[in-house]
Amino acid sequence: MTKLYLIRHAEAEGNLYRIAHGQYNSILTDRGMEQVEALRRRFEGEHIDAVYSSDLCRTCTTATALYVPRNLPLHKRRDLREYHMGVWEQMTWGEIERTDMEQLTNFTRRLDLWRVAGAETAAQVRDRMVAAVRDIARENPDRTVAAFSHGAALRTLLGTLQGYTLEEMGQTPHGDNTAVSLLEIEGDDIRVVYRDDNSHIRENLSTFAQQKWWKRPNAIEPGLAFDPLAEKDQEIYAGDCGFTPDGGKEALLASLEGEPVGVIRLDIDRDAALGLGWIETYAMLPKWRHQGYGVQLLGQAVQRYRSLGRDKLRCAVAEDDQEGCRFAQRYGFRAVEEKDGTVIYEKYIGYPETYTGELEA
Repeated sequence: MTKLYLIRHAEAEGNLYRIAHGQYNSILTDRGMEQVEALRRRFEGEHIDAVYSSDLCRTCTTATALYVPRNLPLHKRRDLREYHMGVWEQMTWGEIERTDMEQLTNFTRRLDLWRVAGAETAAQVRDRMVAAVRDIARENPDRTVAAFSHGAALRTLLGTLQGYTLEEMGQTPHGDNTAVSLLEIEGDDIRVVYRDDNSHIRENLSTFAQQKWWKRPNAIEPGLAFDPLAEKDQEIYAGDCGFTPDGGKEALLASLEGEPVGVIRLDIDRDAALGLGWIETYAMLPKWRHQGYGVQLLGQAVQRYRSLGRDKLRCAVAEDDQEGCRFAQRYGFRAVEEKDGTVIYEKYIGYPETYTGELEA
């Protein structure tokens, strides 16, 4: 009999920034790295013969918890990837809710009806995930193996193995980041021993403990949508948000269900040759401060600068702006310079040195 642990990746950028990252190659958050350490402790002393992973960075990094301490190779497989989300890739869930509510509801409640341009169907994901599990089991008879994959793909796989149809999949639970499930495989028989166990992470480390969407009947939580903000429109929000309009910078207006929430503006040209990306303005309207939406603006900056090949993100915060300094530190920025009452914060947004991105056949 083969024992196969199925493990969801640790918290990644899409989870934190509320962006649809199917096969977009995002990285783990700081909380995600702490979850990796908790996962390592959970499996400490347990025998593992082989470790497999989706070839995406967030799963490969999570898998270090098991393969590095045991000096095992990591076997990367494309067929363990998350759903390819088609035109939804890199859209915020708020943007998807605004433009495609019917299909968003189908994605959470009726996977059999989910159809998005350029995306895999649920049946295609189900079939490749089941085939991957059977193939891994054939390669590892009577061994104990771990395989790292993704939330929606694992939910589809586990639901299928428990006898649910795609029409019924909306009745099945979601797994927290680094949640562990166990399969026992004997020949053609696959048994789900347990699923979605996150008992190894404290509540303050749990992604689900910080979010509410998975508790809602339709698994949909209001999120921000973003639109380009022209110079003439910047003047509308400048006073309330506390910035000066500048048509030479890229700016986005964040909105929640049609109501303006905040503005982020990027200085694209500054220090481009050094691989740096600068946030020039980061401002929330007073009504929307301290409600947890600000981090979603950060996600827009990270995606934009990574697409330009930048691997470091910077912002300047007034030294006496304690709230701004705390926000930067909370989300992984570190102070690199202090000058004239201003602190320069920097955050690394590149891929870990241990991740090569090379695919195995």
